[in-house]
Amino acid sequence: MEIKTFEDLIDWTRQVHSHLAENLHESAGITPNQRASALMDYLSEHERRLAKTIAEFERQADPKALKTRLYDYTNHHKIETHRTCDTHYANLDFEAIEREVFDVHDQVMALYDTLIGKAEIPEAKSLLEDLKALEQHEAMRLARQIGRMDDL
Repeated sequence: MEIKTFEDLIDWTRQVHSHLAENLHESAGITPNQRASALMDYLSEHERRLAKTIAEFERQADPKALKTRLYDYTNHHKIETHRTCDTHYANLDFEAIEREVFDVHDQVMALYDTLIGKAEIPEAKSLLEDLKALEQHEAMRLARQIGRMDDL
């Protein structure tokens, strides 16, 4: 997907989380590890809900911010989305799945951080700050829930 505007960026982020959810769900169904399967089921549902929340951001965002061009996006290193393109999660253990999912969230937050500093209009900066806060909140929530699962 070519990202030219903030609207494209938000849509791409939604797609990353949606695609991650689908692949975690598929992997959960084929792994022999019940503990990893339970984690992937939980993560899949979480990522699906997050994708819906991001879609809401897009619907409610200031049109001026959404149509703002993203000139500096290409200067940021690309997020490694190849990890969300298959069912390789089925071959990973609990901790490796956790690391990979958090890595996706960390990369999205790092991208938002970079773009926040370069946002040219207040509406775009505010939108990015809200999206970053959502990613941070969801990552912390995931960490708590996964910690509880790990205790079981």
